Amino acid sequence: MARHVLLSASFCWLALSALASAEGDKGDAKPKDDPAAYTISGPFTHNNLTIFLLHGKDTLSGKPLLTLQEALEQKKAVVHETAQVNELSVENVSSDVEIYIQPGDIVKGGRQDRLIAFDMIVPPKSGKMPVASFCVEAGRWAKRGGEAEGQFGSSGNVGNSKDLKVAAQSGMRSQSQVWAKVRESQQKLARNVGKGVENKESPTSLQLTLEDKKLLEEVDRYVKELSKAVQGKKDVIGYAVAINGKVEAADVFGSNALFLKLWPKLINGSATEALAEKQKDKKFDVPTADAVKAFLAGAVKGKKSETEVSKRVKQVCQEDEKNLYLEARDSANKDALIHRSFLKK
Repeated sequence: MARHVLLSASFCWLALSALASAEGDKGDAKPKDDPAAYTISGPFTHNNLTIFLLHGKDTLSGKPLLTLQEALEQKKAVVHETAQVNELSVENVSSDVEIYIQPGDIVKGGRQDRLIAFDMIVPPKSGKMPVASFCVEAGRWAKRGGEAEGQFGSSGNVGNSKDLKVAAQSGMRSQSQVWAKVRESQQKLARNVGKGVENKESPTSLQLTLEDKKLLEEVDRYVKELSKAVQGKKDVIGYAVAINGKVEAADVFGSNALFLKLWPKLINGSATEALAEKQKDKKFDVPTADAVKAFLAGAVKGKKSETEVSKRVKQVCQEDEKNLYLEARDSANKDALIHRSFLKK
């Protein structure tokens, strides 16, 4: 198995215009290429984690998409091991549903747990389709316990830090950096949980770390307070995240239905990152909607380019030394927006 893998392909992206300024804690953010207007509500804060909700119109039409987690649970998808660290294959075995895979999804099992690198839509009866991935478990290259060596059994977690996502998704994608960010996250979480969070069965596995009982108890304190923020809001299509008073990331999806399906996994990942970054007795000011708008506007000023991840999904990116902006559009649906991701480096 290769120990250090550097993927040099650079993905580039459609530009967005600067976003309109907010009034109070609400306002419109209007990407030039999108007729929808994002209205920002919030802040919603627990401890050192603050979220803002992003409201707008659905852009994806047609039947609802299954998430990868749903598809695996319903036996409608199979994620196959390929014996290549940076590529898996996914198969939609259903006859009538499409499956959405979001970047950052972690799949558990195979010869190593992996993190999916880019957005995918997998059509019914797809056959095996290649999907870019990164290992989030160094060292293991064999069956683990009762898991299947040739397939992956579940996808209950997402990459839990923006630094890990940048390592996997930026123009200088690097397997060695992904491993480094996993280890860094484990060390920070251990410090704030008050004990080691590595699992003896596979100490390098991020997935097994995220299953640690004491860690889950700490994360659940955040989730219980913040997950209910989306209840009753039928136009929420995304959210922005601030940790220790600084806006760090945002995600926008093509529909309220898709966002709500992904919300439990998303808020869990953000809560885990906040726990890792928690600093005892540190005081910070809760950011405003204006700070969110400034972050979103600043994230779309980098050099842009574009590629086709598959016949279905067009990936776009803008990147500079401070920010990474990623966008996925549906080529089979009039280039409808699937997902936007804003990351501070």
